[in-house]
Amino acid sequence: MILYNSETKQKEEFKPNSGNQVKMYTCGPTVYNYAHIGNLRTYIFEDVLEKALTYLGYDVQRAMNITDVGHLSDDSDYGDDKMVKMAEKENKSVLDIAAFYTKAFKKDFERLNLKWPQTVIPATSCIDTYIEIIQKLIEKDYAYVSNGNVYFDTSKLEKYYRFTNQSQDEMLVAARDDVEEDQSKKNVQDFALWFTKSKFENQALKWDSPWGVGYPGWHIECSGISYKALGEYLDIHCGGVDNKFPHHTNEIAQSEGFFGHHWCNYWFHVEHLNVKDGKMSKSANNFTTVQTLIDQKYDPLVYKLFCLQSHYRKILIFSYEGLDSAKNAYNKLINKIASLNKNDGDIDFDKIKEFDDKFKGGLENDLNTATCVTVLFDVIKSDLNDASKIYLIEQFDKVLGLSLLAPKNILNNDIDDSKKDYILSKIEERKIAKQNKDYQTADKIRSELLEQGIELIDTKEGTEYKII
Repeated sequence: MILYNSETKQKEEFKPNSGNQVKMYTCGPTVYNYAHIGNLRTYIFEDVLEKALTYLGYDVQRAMNITDVGHLSDDSDYGDDKMVKMAEKENKSVLDIAAFYTKAFKKDFERLNLKWPQTVIPATSCIDTYIEIIQKLIEKDYAYVSNGNVYFDTSKLEKYYRFTNQSQDEMLVAARDDVEEDQSKKNVQDFALWFTKSKFENQALKWDSPWGVGYPGWHIECSGISYKALGEYLDIHCGGVDNKFPHHTNEIAQSEGFFGHHWCNYWFHVEHLNVKDGKMSKSANNFTTVQTLIDQKYDPLVYKLFCLQSHYRKILIFSYEGLDSAKNAYNKLINKIASLNKNDGDIDFDKIKEFDDKFKGGLENDLNTATCVTVLFDVIKSDLNDASKIYLIEQFDKVLGLSLLAPKNILNNDIDDSKKDYILSKIEERKIAKQNKDYQTADKIRSELLEQGIELIDTKEGTEYKII
């Protein structure tokens, strides 16, 4: 498999540290609000990456954090604490807010048919691990205490900027140009590991530490959680491109300072989902949620197909015109698959190999899902018998996760003429079977249609149907 490595800025052959064992870490959400579909684009491709690796024969162990600690907007102790702000707005505790939006986030995973990572750890459960890392960084002279806070000393690193070619003078303070520099730091780009003194007087969650009562900085939690869940070495670290600096840059600094060796081999970053006016974001109040799509009669899997038709490293512009196009393609796909007969011949393993090889080729070429979707449509149009087509569709859907063999997931109930003709032909076939008192065949037809999300309703006027 060839993957683009954001750290080296080139495509590389993927070689795990230990045979076919893959340790994969995903940056999880800060659970203070609903995830928007731009956030979820990243999780869609991380899910496909995990499933693709599994499909190609790797054994993937994946971990993800849940940020339930209210943390700073950036490293200069600036802005609002998002968790506290939402707790005050909804008149709830911070932990209640975290629990509610974690549940909502997991529900979005289910709606998009994403696999919940094997290990999911809330940040509040790893305070001892953060303290362990910070203490060792201080002992190794990578960190220092200043005005009650602990900072990482970036001047101790030979190479700090891993994802950019910029120098320290060219970088903005804490990635923002309107933030007052923290005078407690030795260097502009030093970042907080632990706070005991902060501009936030109402910080809700605090813990005892060797440096006083306080709370962890923004970046230490991912280093701590990945260490706790996956050990000292990572094969792949995933996230959105906005995590490159400062978050992932700082993760590398503190993790490699702590471990004393190279930490992660491959960095997998997913590009933004933009709207016509720029990046989709909560702060700009221009975001769309999965529930918004459902309310407008779009199956969430239509949005997933919309994403899969583009490459993860390309900015994707969201529009409802584009979503309508994906909706039409998805419905046609489901309808054609629903008309296939799994009992039509035996699976021709010699013929299906060509398509399976092309599908794997798409996965192996830097996760080119657009190629994989094209191969899926090629299978539908091919001269393979139905049994072979259904077998391939089932295999491909283990990676794509589009519920291709479960058409009942369509929300809009739109069906094209080919599916109507198929349903009516099955109704007529069932009618003839009943006239011949072949009730076993009639019941079998009803059951087969029901499996495809089509319910038959017998009335005095005849048999009707509905999509469920």
